[in-house]
Amino acid sequence: MDIAFPYQLSPQGTTATAASADDHIAQMLEQLLFTRPGERVNRPTFGCGLLDLVFSPGSPEVAAALSITASAAVQQELSDVVKIQSVDVTWAAGTLQVVLSYLVLATGAAATQTFSVPAG
Repeated sequence: MDIAFPYQLSPQGTTATAASADDHIAQMLEQLLFTRPGERVNRPTFGCGLLDLVFSPGSPEVAAALSITASAAVQQELSDVVKIQSVDVTWAAGTLQVVLSYLVLATGAAATQTFSVPAG
């Protein structure tokens, strides 16, 4: 049973679960990207600091730093679930966008998730 993110209740009043294993993996990636290191008391290294770079000027150097940081965070926290193929970071129209391409280790299936946040 994989608890849904964000936490919510099902129509039956119980804890909602993710619709599928693929949805759960996407939710875990989202949590990892949007959590600041140190934000979780019991897991101080969890997170990648994506939100700390939202107000940085959109430059190739910042994009490269974020790509490396995101890849390292996924490798550290979710290497038993996914293998990162690529991380593409772009700033466009006031939005910071991260595109993760990865392999799901349990099935060998390739997947891509896009995560966006308004940039400052």
